[in-house]
Amino acid sequence: MNNSREGQCLAILKYFNEHDSLTTLQARDELGIMSPASRVLELREQGHRIITHWTTSEDRTGTKHREAKYVLFNQS
Repeated sequence: MNNSREGQCLAILKYFNEHDSLTTLQARDELGIMSPASRVLELREQGHRIITHWTTSEDRTGTKHREAKYVLFNQS
């Protein structure tokens, strides 16, 4: 993957095309994006309608975290 801002934004959009949502941990683990909130903000500024839901999940060690779950709404 292209690790530039643009490449990370494209990776997030591609993920949204294949899945219903993307969480912070998924972005880090599956896409290698360490600051997904920044990329989501940039996508919003480009006009993409992305909603944030706050959830609680566990990482690999069993530690609970409050994390963002992003959902892209199609603009039809």
